[in-house]
Amino acid sequence: MKKLLLLALLMANLFATDIVWNDTYEQAQAKAKKESKPLMVLITSEQCRWCRKFEATTLQDEEVITKLNSKFVMVHVTRDKSIYPKNLSAKMIPMHYFLDGEGKVIYSIPGYWPSEDYQSILDDALTKYKK
Repeated sequence: MKKLLLLALLMANLFATDIVWNDTYEQAQAKAKKESKPLMVLITSEQCRWCRKFEATTLQDEEVITKLNSKFVMVHVTRDKSIYPKNLSAKMIPMHYFLDGEGKVIYSIPGYWPSEDYQSILDDALTKYKK
């Protein structure tokens, strides 16, 4: 029975959906412009416990993953280590920026957000993008 449970857990992990992150800000911006989707930039730091919590909880939620992958182009950058535009400051982290294909900020919000609240934030960003 334990082997069956272990096998089921392994299979679930194999079929789990992951967020499709772009490697660089420039790559993500070009893709967002080409696909006419908003660009979501997540800025974190290596020592941020709220960043780790956000990554371990909210960014593991299947509904959040599905919405991000279908409606946005994403890039995850590290404050003080990654290259991204200077106008995307990250005094508070995690920091979530939503931009149009030209790189103009259409919405931004700092902090950790649980899945349900983050879905609402994503909906707000989509609404602002469409205006």
